[in-house]
This record gives sequence, structure tokens and C-alpha cells, in this order.
Amino acid sequence: MCDVDASRAASGDVGSSVTWVEHTVSAASGMAWRVPTGGFLRITDVEGGQTGDLFLVDAVDRSDGLSNGRSFDYNSSVLMSVGSKLYSSRSNVLATIISDDVGRHDFLYTPCSQEMYEIQHGAIGPHPNCYDNLTTALAGYSVPASTVTVALNVFMVASIADDGGLVVHPTRSIKGDSIVLRVERDVLAAVTSCPAAGCNRGATRPLLVSIGLTGPDVDRPSGP
Repeated sequence: MCDVDASRAASGDVGSSVTWVEHTVSAASGMAWRVPTGGFLRITDVEGGQTGDLFLVDAVDRSDGLSNGRSFDYNSSVLMSVGSKLYSSRSNVLATIISDDVGRHDFLYTPCSQEMYEIQHGAIGPHPNCYDNLTTALAGYSVPASTVTVALNVFMVASIADDGGLVVHPTRSIKGDSIVLRVERDVLAAVTSCPAAGCNRGATRPLLVSIGLTGPDVDRPSGP
């Protein structure tokens, strides 16, 4: 658990006044942070070919988490990229995407889970999964597991076929690609490095998460 406390940003523009604090999310793991209003969240594909899950929760109302349905409705699109606002289940704006090197992310699939690996892949023992990684990281902030629903699957590409079938395609992300969000209210942000090799060109790799803060005195987050 890493708390980030800093002066609120007066502007949503990323500039030289922003101090970035970096964290490596190891392959098949997850981490969470508290990010203040006006802060920034950047997720970078360190090696290329890696997807991850991002889930946001209102830091005040910890039962109010990210909603793909609300986000689809208010953005009039199932594709989130620059300019898209991410809404909570209670229609609060949690963050806005302000930069996006890849331009394609999935917001349809739920986080991979132990049950998914058992049902779809025949797993017979514990398997690393995004749902457990998200809920475990957010539990450090007393977020109930029931708050975690559909995450934004950053860098993951999925499409809907004419017959309604869902198709997962190789990620388009290459080494150094990133997505940047401006936080619109105090949030708890959890990020995982997805362990599903099929989404990640056959392997699982780390992601770099950078928290951007502004103000004359920036308190760096404590370690997990």
C-alpha cells in the first residue's frame, strides 16, 4: 500500500512542475496507490507486449468503483482513448485520459480470475490472476472486494465479431508505450501486470506505474 499525499494540482496540464514517483509492478502482480485530485497516473509498457488492468475507486466512498457501463454511456463509445472520461458506478468522473501512445484498450472483459483459469484453461491449482491482485492491493485501503468489477484493460485489444463473439487480438503495445490519466477526484488506483500469456504475446512482463504530483512540497509515497 502506497499513500500519495500532495498539494492539489491547479491545472490538469502535465508540465515541468510535475514530480513523478515511479513503481515497478512485477510480472503477474499488482499494486495500489492513493492519488489526489489533479494528480497524474502513467502506465508504461517497459519491455513491449504487456497488458495490465487498471481499477479506480473513489477514495471517500470506497464502494464506488470504476464502471465500464457508465463510461460507455457518457463517452458514447466502448473504446477509451485521449479525451475519454472514466466514470464510477455512481456517475462520478474519476479520471480523464490525456495521452495514449497505443490508442486501443479493452473495457469489456472482467479481470482474469482463478475461476476463469479453471473453467477456460483447465487449471487445477492456484494461478496468478488480476482479480486477486486488484482486490488484494485495494484491501490495504479497506476497499471491499465487491467494489472491483470490470477494469480498464490497458494495451489489451479485443473486438466484437458480427455474430457477437468476442475476439482477443495481440496487443499493439511496444517497448516504452504509455497511457496517461489525469485524476479528477481523490482516488485509489490499482494496477496489475496481467498474467494471461495469451494477451501478452506468450509471456508476462512488468509494467511501470508513475504517479505525477504537483505543488511545492511533494510527499513521496511510502513503500508497499
